Amino acid sequence: MVSQPSQFPQTSPVKSLIAGGVVIAAAIVLFDVRDMGALFSRSQPQVNEKSCHEFVQTEAKLSREQLAALLTIPERDSKERVREVVSEPYCRLANLNLRADVQAEREAYPLEFDPKTQLVILYENDEYAGYRFNFE
Repeated sequence: MVSQPSQFPQTSPVKSLIAGGVVIAAAIVLFDVRDMGALFSRSQPQVNEKSCHEFVQTEAKLSREQLAALLTIPERDSKERVREVVSEPYCRLANLNLRADVQAEREAYPLEFDPKTQLVILYENDEYAGYRFNFE
């Protein structure tokens, strides 16, 4: 009897391991590992009335136009420049120490068009340091 050659080429286990490692590495790069912690825990509490440290303007709401204007302000611009756009906040949250010797202030603004969503603005040394959205 004559043996027929296999229809599928034989691959070595080393090649299979390398190929599997490449697939896993590609998946890790595509799936941003830095945000994994946010999926499993919340290091910062959601902003709501319970997390407000000090109420400033309980009628404050941020319109779409104000939000659009805020997004054009570059980071490290002055706090006064941001306040020209957003006015007084709904409330202030407790200060944070994000970096050594830098006290970060946070102010919350509910969105007029989505009251369950709030914009939190971060300031460091009276400079605009960024923002984030909190969803209820």
